[in-house]
Amino acid sequence: MAMPLRTAPDPTELAPLPRRPRRILISTDTYPPDVNGAAVFTYRLATGLAARGNEVHVVCQSDQGPATAEVVDDVVVHRLRSAPLLVHPSMRVTVPTRLDWLLTAIEPDVLHTQGHFVVGRAAIAAARRRRVPIVATNHFMPDNLFQFGHIPDRLRQKAGQLAWRDFSRIFNRADHITTPTPLAAKLLADQGFAREVESVSCGIDLTRFHPHAEPKAWARKLFGLPDRPTALFVGRLDEEKRLDELVRALPFVLNDTEAQIALVGQGNQRAELERLAARIGVGDRVFFLGFVPDENMPQAFAAADLFAMPGVAELQSIATLEAMASGLPVVAANAMALPHLVDGNGYLFEPGDVMSLARHMTSILTDEDLCARLGKASRDLALTHDHQTSLARFEKIYDEVTR
Repeated sequence: MAMPLRTAPDPTELAPLPRRPRRILISTDTYPPDVNGAAVFTYRLATGLAARGNEVHVVCQSDQGPATAEVVDDVVVHRLRSAPLLVHPSMRVTVPTRLDWLLTAIEPDVLHTQGHFVVGRAAIAAARRRRVPIVATNHFMPDNLFQFGHIPDRLRQKAGQLAWRDFSRIFNRADHITTPTPLAAKLLADQGFAREVESVSCGIDLTRFHPHAEPKAWARKLFGLPDRPTALFVGRLDEEKRLDELVRALPFVLNDTEAQIALVGQGNQRAELERLAARIGVGDRVFFLGFVPDENMPQAFAAADLFAMPGVAELQSIATLEAMASGLPVVAANAMALPHLVDGNGYLFEPGDVMSLARHMTSILTDEDLCARLGKASRDLALTHDHQTSLARFEKIYDEVTR
């Protein structure tokens, strides 16, 4: 009996092959448990992309020393062997290595580097050798490094020029370059970087950071703060943050209101700031809250009446954005990208002008109606920095460079 002939299936009836998720490798020299703006941004970028269905790998330095690999919050984190930094023993530096083996194992569709230092440099070199498209985001300013390198003031201009030259050489190898704000992009152009640079906000989770209706006394109690008008700072207690100006402003604010300052963060300036506060008679009005876990940060903002950012080396300032989303007025230095975040929601002061800083703090802390108006304006501005919008833009950039 003749068997029926088998005909080829109609191609239109074939089920489509499953498409694997976009595979992204993020390289960074700093990642949690490190506490700084670049580490926070990179963590939220990685976990946000993973939550949107991407397969995300992060390569960074080990916070302990030995190399490790583990899945953390749906992100595969590859930690490279590291050693203590001689000029700053509390910090670590990655032991230089070629990363071709890692790119071979992962086969990423795109590399998104967060810097041009040891890890970023090695990842960019390996990606170029394997023809993997590269997206590069800049968080760097020489000012952030001067204190760690103990660069004397007289040499900082020359050191800055050399640092920018090195940055340009490495980032010129990328296919697409971003930075958090238009002012940060202008900074690169002013330093002679000729490539087009797109501004993509770091973004914030507007569902986590929002105004609270509960009395501020409740949130203050969580941190052991007296129930007084409170100015808050969040960030590293380091030189470029110029926190001595905030402490020096407090005695003038106390002429008009029973105020206090709360400082969230760690850094090598804490002891000096404690001595300064004691010397000028405000030691009992300056509270050092130390490290506050990310999950408790909404309550820290809820404890404050205004947010102060006297730093002069901010390419965006995630902490300021979070404060704005939480409905806090902002008093910030008129420096770098901070003016981009102050528009009807607070005041700018010239770096070093302690009296101006004190006047602005006083006007907000002594006027509840003004405080409420500025706080609402802060929230409205923050709504334009939704992190989902930023994540979607990065995904589109990945698609553009991989075509």
